Amino acid sequence: MRKSKKIRQPKRAVFSFVVDGKCEFWYLQLLQRYEKVTINLEPKLPQKKLLSVQFAQVEELAEESEKVFWIVDFDTILKETQEAKRGRKTPLQEFQKLYNKVGENEKIIIIVNNPCLEYWFLLHFEQTSKHFPTYEELEKSVKKHLTDYEKTERYYKNSRQNIYQRLKPYLPTAITNAENLGEFTFDNIRTGMTEMRKIFNSLGIGSR
Repeated sequence: MRKSKKIRQPKRAVFSFVVDGKCEFWYLQLLQRYEKVTINLEPKLPQKKLLSVQFAQVEELAEESEKVFWIVDFDTILKETQEAKRGRKTPLQEFQKLYNKVGENEKIIIIVNNPCLEYWFLLHFEQTSKHFPTYEELEKSVKKHLTDYEKTERYYKNSRQNIYQRLKPYLPTAITNAENLGEFTFDNIRTGMTEMRKIFNSLGIGSR
């Protein structure tokens, strides 16, 4: 009797994410749950780390992943650049160096949020390129649509309706609005924008 050959299952693509903020971590956990996608979130306990340390982790994950998404909140880079001591390389200079180092590497995708993740949330409801110099100003605009919004795990993972459930119906709008803002560029760092759409485009989620 001939032994039946084992049918090899195609290897599933692994998408890895490097984040340094808890809000991004919670949001991506919910995306994984509701969209039934397999992703690898690093670090497992998000904490603020030097850009060079984050990038080292990105490069390491690129060796074993289909794609690695590095999510960066640009307001942190600008704030730390303003506070940097004279004569030393600023976080902005460091980020530009790392950004250019990625070059044409298609496995590494840098996602810039300017100023932060909440700008992506805002685009679910309105088209804008307004630059918000402070988080407080952005939060006011977000709260016009998510009146009870707060940066807490309790809010993001609310058992009645979590942040992903709230935003999901408007996802195609957010993707379109983000596409209209174009790519991040160092030539115009004072324009509000987000590249979160690249994640959803890669996963095949949310297109009209």
